[in-house]
Amino acid sequence: VQLVESGGVLVQSGGSLRLSCAASGFTFSSYSMSWYRQAPGKERELVAFISGAGGITNYADSMKGRFTISRDNEKNTVYLQMDSLKPEDTAVYYCKVRIIGRDYWGQGTQVTVSS
Repeated sequence: VQLVESGGVLVQSGGSLRLSCAASGFTFSSYSMSWYRQAPGKERELVAFISGAGGITNYADSMKGRFTISRDNEKNTVYLQMDSLKPEDTAVYYCKVRIIGRDYWGQGTQVTVSS
């Protein structure tokens, strides 16, 4: 199982960004995917979740209305569209898949939002 995130950059407050997570080594469409983030000195927190077919999504309260999770099962990729970014969104963003009770994580991508 391999997860590779990309798309993290420095962006100004109020800006937008789309993160990608390319997956391999498992049947992508059969598994739900999640995005997490970890800010400096803080616990890793759930950002968003999407079911295998993409029909079910959930978001942390602070991201609702600003972030959109989606997936392309043809490309084995899950996305996180982030709009109206705030400095407090600064964090390393990770994608995760749980397969038979084991969590697999990517290496993360750094998002920095300047004020």
